[in-house]
Amino acid sequence: MNKPSYVQDYQAIVEVLNKYSEGCKQAKSSIMKPAFNEHATIFGVDGDGKLTGGPIQGLFDTIDGDFHPSPDAQGGIVNVDIVGTAASARIDTNDVSGFCFTDFFNLLKVEGKWTVVSKIYHTHVAP
Repeated sequence: MNKPSYVQDYQAIVEVLNKYSEGCKQAKSSIMKPAFNEHATIFGVDGDGKLTGGPIQGLFDTIDGDFHPSPDAQGGIVNVDIVGTAASARIDTNDVSGFCFTDFFNLLKVEGKWTVVSKIYHTHVAP
């Protein structure tokens, strides 16, 4: 039996992250949900410097609620690190309705499929 190569794992992770990005661009959680494990979490720091977040459903509610991405927003995968069945990735997005985001993802390969298990974000005002 052939073992998956690093290139195959990298491409599979990029596909997962692209689901997230496309869901953001179209403001539809239904597009991004397949990228996330049902037990995934999201965390960040609020304006008062306090930890905020919880189950990933909070992200989906925001996306389906009053989230309005800028048509000029641009983003991309900055890096992907893979170690066996674990991976981390970073996506930077500029000018999404006046904000910039740096998102850090932790992924696991479960039953042969890569899935996001946690997302940590940093938000700052667009220049």
